[in-house]
Amino acid sequence: MIQRIPFRLQPMLASLIAKPFDKPGWVYEEKYDGERVLTYKEGQRVLLLSRNGNDKTGSFPEIAAAVEKLRPATLLLDGEVVVFDHKRVSRFQLLQQGRGKPMYAVFDCLFAENKDLREKALRERRLMLEKFVSSKGVLLVSQRLTPNGVEAYKLARRRDYEGLVAKDLSSPYIEKRSKFWLKVKVHQEDEFVIAGYTAPERSRKHFGALLLGAYEDGKLYYVGKVGTGFDDKTLAALYKRFHLLVSRKAALVNPPQEHPITYLQPQLVAQISYQELTANRRLRQAVYLGLRDDKRAKDVILPKTRA
Repeated sequence: MIQRIPFRLQPMLASLIAKPFDKPGWVYEEKYDGERVLTYKEGQRVLLLSRNGNDKTGSFPEIAAAVEKLRPATLLLDGEVVVFDHKRVSRFQLLQQGRGKPMYAVFDCLFAENKDLREKALRERRLMLEKFVSSKGVLLVSQRLTPNGVEAYKLARRRDYEGLVAKDLSSPYIEKRSKFWLKVKVHQEDEFVIAGYTAPERSRKHFGALLLGAYEDGKLYYVGKVGTGFDDKTLAALYKRFHLLVSRKAALVNPPQEHPITYLQPQLVAQISYQELTANRRLRQAVYLGLRDDKRAKDVILPKTRA
């Protein structure tokens, strides 16, 4: 008999908040800097799906093989595929560039042994997760920090994590962004749409800087450029992808007043680290980290500026 999980789901997403907090009944986990993946085990068949439903099974065969060896015939896990640096800190750039060994940091269990767990409280789902998954090989049960949320944030800062995620232990799994999961950033990282590029200067090949944008009320707004974070291989690979996206018109409602610029159809999404988004909505000290194929350009929303 072929085992099946009778549904496919959308991942539960955390809401961004400005400051850490401490509250009874909440736990505080390391925020991993990787690629969100839902993993379906149905008998001997394992399927890894990205946040927007792309099949990632072939990209992470060791993870798929490790999940296939887990005891339950049916199992649905939620987690983040990550690559750690030498300090055991996850870095999206390492994952995107194929440097290091991908691991699967699992933080939720939604289906196990033919039982739907989505309506169960997080504390029950975590117990089920720990029953079937251990931190061994390429699998890792997500790390919980100290019980105090403010101290957990300080710990995340000391260890140079991307941030932390606070979770209500009584919460069910909700297939949308929720206030039951809250995230606080240590580093400023966000996704932005690549809307064009400038010409290369001096010894730089292919292009100079990328024009970045984000949506607000259905319109794509220019938020600045990024010209660092590229090696020669990345410059060449991006430039090759740009060829089919060249556009005569700017998709931005407020394009920069400089020339020459090559505009692109707004389809590619880049992960960017930056110091801040200023009051006039421009990125300071932006660094390119990599492309994201797990998020649609239309879902890239303009971050809020600091008050």
